[in-house]
Amino acid sequence: MKTVVGMLHPGTMGVSVAVAAMQNARVIWASHGRSTQSRERAAQHRLTDVGTVAAMCNEAEFLISVCPPHAAEDVAREVIGHGYKGRYLDANAISPLRMRRIAEALIEAGCVPVDGGIIGAPAWSPGGTTLALSGSDVGDVEALFTGSNLQTHNLGSEIGRASALKMCYAAWSKGSTALLAAVLAASGSHGVREALEAHWNVADPGMMISAAHRISAAAPKAWRWVGEMHEIADTFEAARQPREFFDGAAKTFEQLAGFRDASITLEEVLAELMR
Repeated sequence: MKTVVGMLHPGTMGVSVAVAAMQNARVIWASHGRSTQSRERAAQHRLTDVGTVAAMCNEAEFLISVCPPHAAEDVAREVIGHGYKGRYLDANAISPLRMRRIAEALIEAGCVPVDGGIIGAPAWSPGGTTLALSGSDVGDVEALFTGSNLQTHNLGSEIGRASALKMCYAAWSKGSTALLAAVLAASGSHGVREALEAHWNVADPGMMISAAHRISAAAPKAWRWVGEMHEIADTFEAARQPREFFDGAAKTFEQLAGFRDASITLEEVLAELMR
């Protein structure tokens, strides 16, 4: 019989992870209290609805948590409260410190935690998304995704390593996007944006095309990245590196939170930042 995997919760990224796991497992989820969009997304991809998180904890052998960073501990606590005793993959964008705190609570409750970090876009095509893993039960997680679009990267038995890799990767990929947006907004406020872009295009032809794409693609997701920047800041502080840049990046993304799930242009993004 196939392993029963519970998905907490099938958002844009989570549902792609759920579909990847369906290669080797039966995937269930809980619709109670979830949005219409989540229900439609889960139905579209044929996830089995068991109604409540309590029912899912009772049936699943494995739980996967993919949620906004600020909710990661609450989701784990809810699962613990329902008496869950199985394996638990936390694949959220959280600091190693938070991951270890969650793992300690899970172990105390009789669960087996696995640390996960998703690198890349939702896993709808092969080769574009990697799930970094660390912990004592990594092999079982790798088996869930064998033959799927989601590649795995085993970082060993130490909880926190997968989260650390995710944080350091996102520090550059997402943090530098916030920096680009802030630089362009500042140049616009000072009346030198056109001159700046001219110099950039001499030094690095095509840079503005890339920058415009990165910023306009990031804005609809900025609401999710605010918490992630704070998690990265905590990660850097723990490594005795300055945290302030990433707290600043969080403020930049916070200014763009109103563009949630919108189709937006670079000019609209910069107008909001300059406003």
